[in-house]
Amino acid sequence: MMNGIIVVNKEKDLTSRDVVNKICHIFNTKKVGHTGTLDPMATGVLVVAIGTSLKIVDHITSLDKEYIAKVKLGINTDTLDITGTTLETKEVNVTNEDIDRVLREFPQDYDMEVPIYSAVKVNGKKLYEYARNNIPVELPHHLVKIYSLERISDIKDNSFYIKCHVSKGTYIRSLIRDICKNLNTIGVMEELERTKQGKFTIEESYTLEDIEKGNYKLLNMIDVLDLPKVEIDNNELLKKITNGNKLEDIYNYPEFIFTYNNNVIAIYKQDNNTVKPVKVFNSSIENILETK
Repeated sequence: MMNGIIVVNKEKDLTSRDVVNKICHIFNTKKVGHTGTLDPMATGVLVVAIGTSLKIVDHITSLDKEYIAKVKLGINTDTLDITGTTLETKEVNVTNEDIDRVLREFPQDYDMEVPIYSAVKVNGKKLYEYARNNIPVELPHHLVKIYSLERISDIKDNSFYIKCHVSKGTYIRSLIRDICKNLNTIGVMEELERTKQGKFTIEESYTLEDIEKGNYKLLNMIDVLDLPKVEIDNNELLKKITNGNKLEDIYNYPEFIFTYNNNVIAIYKQDNNTVKPVKVFNSSIENILETK
């Protein structure tokens, strides 16, 4: 079975699910998942897990992200991006200096209102279902972190580009809305490219066409997980770990990986004076020893 991680450069007008379906077809497997949705209008880094690597999807999803976005001032839409229905237009009087000041003063820890056109659930129903059926709903908020914000182009025809480095769960559409509020105007997202997720970069990504032609690199879990690694040196310890046993804490890492023959066997973390498994990746010691 194919196992590993592929960094896909998603093209415009494909959903993240479309990408997963195409990878399923290419590798003839149903065990495929992505690690952070990109809107159809967005492009760039979409990290895709195959086979047993699906077990570390949560780890990759939690990584911070970097984007380049184009902001269009003077318009507001129901989706907070240029593809939506226009709700309002407004004359714009904003300078590069105004933008720089607002980005410089924007808070790092930020209580963001989730956009209504999103898959976040309220009372068991996705927000976009409320929007499509014109049902009023109170939008949830969650705390996100903005590590950096900078303007990377001059304003032209009421549009400009920003580069942002943000935490998991940051909706760039909502961020742009709030930047525009601080500029005393309105605005939407006109373009979006995810350039980085954790250590996965756009420069090291592959288009679906590349992957179909066999031009890609499949990463294994040991390449991907940014955690300290402890190599298992005897079968007794290997058996305890594959059985998910707690162990005496002699490792001095808050969280770390056990490896065997350059394969990830389990992720463990500290628990008082012991370490306990977060995830175990091999079902039996017999399977591991067979692949030695």
